[in-house]
Amino acid sequence: MKNVLFLCTGNSARSILAECYLNHSGQDKFTAYSAGSMPTGTPNPLSIKTLEAHHIPLTTGDGEGPRSKSWDMFAEADAPKMDFVITVCDNAAGEVCPIWPTKKGGAAPQKHHWSFPDPAAATGSEKEKLSVFETIFVDIRQHIDHFIAKETT
Repeated sequence: MKNVLFLCTGNSARSILAECYLNHSGQDKFTAYSAGSMPTGTPNPLSIKTLEAHHIPLTTGDGEGPRSKSWDMFAEADAPKMDFVITVCDNAAGEVCPIWPTKKGGAAPQKHHWSFPDPAAATGSEKEKLSVFETIFVDIRQHIDHFIAKETT
């Protein structure tokens, strides 16, 4: 089982979508987590609606359900050791990340950056905002499906 940490600034939308989708689609090969550099404190409700619309269980690596949390908790000595750290927003990619604990043998996690626009910044009616979340979710899903295919062959 490989551990994957998705990072974003607020940990309320993109990283939550990615965490839940990877836990659903890569369930026998990956455990996904998410965190943010400046967590909002709660997942965006439209993230939850988007996941529910696709029948994606609200499953997280820590088993507590989606929540907005600081990336600092994953830099602790007793944190799960990550095989991959993936930033899903340009702000988080440009920030100085904590030093992630390494796996036995000292290998640092592989780092990737996938740039997605922030659906939480969408304006308009709820229907218009949900449309933006849907578009971003489809893009995240395609990236994750490709990631799973690449990492499991």
